[in-house]
Amino acid sequence: MFVVLAALVLAGCGGEDYETKGIEGLLPTLAFELQSETGETITEADFAGAPTVVFFGFTNCPDVCPTAMARIAAATEAAGASLDGELQVLFVSVDPGRDDPERLARYTDFFSDRVTGATADVPTLKTLTKRYRATFGYDEPNEFGDYNVSHASAMYVFDAKGEARALFRPSDSVAAMAADLRRIGQQRDRS
Repeated sequence: MFVVLAALVLAGCGGEDYETKGIEGLLPTLAFELQSETGETITEADFAGAPTVVFFGFTNCPDVCPTAMARIAAATEAAGASLDGELQVLFVSVDPGRDDPERLARYTDFFSDRVTGATADVPTLKTLTKRYRATFGYDEPNEFGDYNVSHASAMYVFDAKGEARALFRPSDSVAAMAADLRRIGQQRDRS
C-alpha cells in the first residue's frame, strides 16, 4: 500500500525522460543526519560528489528489502565503468530497535561494498521519510516480540549535487535502472 501511495504522489510528474521514473524538481535535495553502520554520525556531506541511491528498509525484511538490494547491486554492476566506482547506496533502516550498527554492517556487506547502512531514532526517521514522501509503520508484536515493518519499496536516486533525479520502483527492470544510473553519472561529468 505504501508503495502505491508513493508512486501515486509522484506519478505523472518529473523532469527528463528517464527509463525509470524521473523526479527532477519534485523532491528536496538529499539531507540527513544518521548513525552509520560504523557507529559514526553521517550526513549528506559524506555522500557529496557522487550519485547516491537511498532505500528505506530493515534487515529483518523477508522479501522487499533483499530483493531491492540485490536489484540495485545488479544495476550498479550492469552500469559498469561509467559509474567509475563513485555511486553510493544508503540503506536507511526504519527499524532502529533491532538494526544496530553491527547488524546493519553484516547486512549491507552481503550485497555490495557500495552500500552503507544507517539508522536513527524513530522521530528522526519519520521526519526523514516524510521529506521524501515515504512512510513506514510497525505491526503489533507477536507473543515472541517479533513484528513486521511496513515501508515503501522505492529507491530514490540523487545526483552528485544531492538533487533528486529518479525513482526506482519494483516494476523497473535492472537494465532500466542501470541506464539511468549511467545517465545520472554522466550528468556529474558535465557539471
